[in-house]
Amino acid sequence: MKIKKGDNVMVLSGNDKGKTGEVLEVIPKTEKIIVKGINIRKKHVKAAPNKEGGIQALEFPIHSSIVNIVCPKCGKTTRIGYVIENDKKFRVCKKCGEKLN
Repeated sequence: MKIKKGDNVMVLSGNDKGKTGEVLEVIPKTEKIIVKGINIRKKHVKAAPNKEGGIQALEFPIHSSIVNIVCPKCGKTTRIGYVIENDKKFRVCKKCGEKLN
């Protein structure tokens, strides 16, 4: 997957189309990601000794194919390419060529 934890992404389709957020978790096995403030659903949680129960709003996973990374330099959604320099592989923005962390 080209998306990593900490990247800023924009949702391209679905109920949250056009919203942006930070990737909190990546699930490579199912190709899904959890984005802060996106795909929020209510879940009934049973009380435990160390945490409170009740109805909580949680972020649920979305498929990685419906998001694009937002380049920090140009501020636009972009595709990701790879460049190899000095035996190290870097992700780069396809629009401006900026290296991504």
